[in-house]
Amino acid sequence: MNNQIIEAIENRNVIQFYYENELRVVEPHCYGMTTAGNEGLRAFQIDGYSSSGKMGWKMYDLGKVENIEILEDTFKIPRPGYKKGDRGMDEIFVEL
Repeated sequence: MNNQIIEAIENRNVIQFYYENELRVVEPHCYGMTTAGNEGLRAFQIDGYSSSGKMGWKMYDLGKVENIEILEDTFKIPRPGYKKGDRGMDEIFVEL
């Protein structure tokens, strides 16, 4: 398990990381094992690169993540559209 992600979710810190060699900045909401069997992070992307050109809800395969950094920026409430008990996860380690 990734303690940085757990800490960021518990403290509602924004995190940044490189995903497939591109910088992403996200508000992490749910961390666990995905239905595909990968460690995954459900997060709301607020800045950085997006192949679709859009910010918003994304599921990140943590096997493709490098250089996670917890930022001082925080977020107050879950983003609209967030649902507890993410159906994309088989097992949830931590969630808002």
